[in-house]
Amino acid sequence: MSVLDNFDSWKSFLANKLTQAQQQGMSNETVQNIAHEIGDYLAQHVDAKNKEEAVLRDLWNSASDEEQQVLANTMIKYVQNQGN
Repeated sequence: MSVLDNFDSWKSFLANKLTQAQQQGMSNETVQNIAHEIGDYLAQHVDAKNKEEAVLRDLWNSASDEEQQVLANTMIKYVQNQGN
């Protein structure tokens, strides 16, 4: 089973990787840039496995580069808040 098969698994995976990056001293700017690159990759190369991923892909593909960065930053905040 892939981490992408279930949206809750995907959120947990992202939250875990975000925590690891922060513990290793990665700056917020670097995390945000990597999140944008991951969003680009997923939108271009990975088929949506569920309706949440399909919506995110469609939003990503409809957005300008600046709006994509906002979406990436929002996903970071979203997974951070899931642990609270």
